[in-house]
Amino acid sequence: MLQPNVPNLPNAPVAPVVVAGRVLLALIFIVAGFGKLAGLEGTAGYIASKGLPLASLLAFGAGALEVIGGVALAVGWQARWAALSLAVFTLLATVLFHAYWAMPAEQQAVQKLMFMKNLSIAGGLLMVFSLGAGPASVDAKREVGGRRTALA
Repeated sequence: MLQPNVPNLPNAPVAPVVVAGRVLLALIFIVAGFGKLAGLEGTAGYIASKGLPLASLLAFGAGALEVIGGVALAVGWQARWAALSLAVFTLLATVLFHAYWAMPAEQQAVQKLMFMKNLSIAGGLLMVFSLGAGPASVDAKREVGGRRTALA
């Protein structure tokens, strides 16, 4: 029997692999989000150092988005919206905070690595946005008549 969304892989263990992928992708956001929320003052200071306004509000918003979006992605609830939100957040943070080309020479290698890592994460998130949460997710349980609701 073919698994849904995995052509030509008979009896592939799709559900556990997709769940592991979602959880691993979400983990960085959940951990980082709790870190931001636990250290709002430091996070706000870092945001302010980049010249962004309303640093305290942005710090709280970033932490909340990472925790809520990360948990939603991990369990597969509104996973497409969670993934899209986290992808946009990641791309913005990448350009604003890891602009390696504008860093001192001694920081460029690490910042370029962070930049590329974030692009890869955003790519994975965009795949979840386009393909959905997959099996073994809250979204899959909410299927209506065998079809997913729009962007569910």
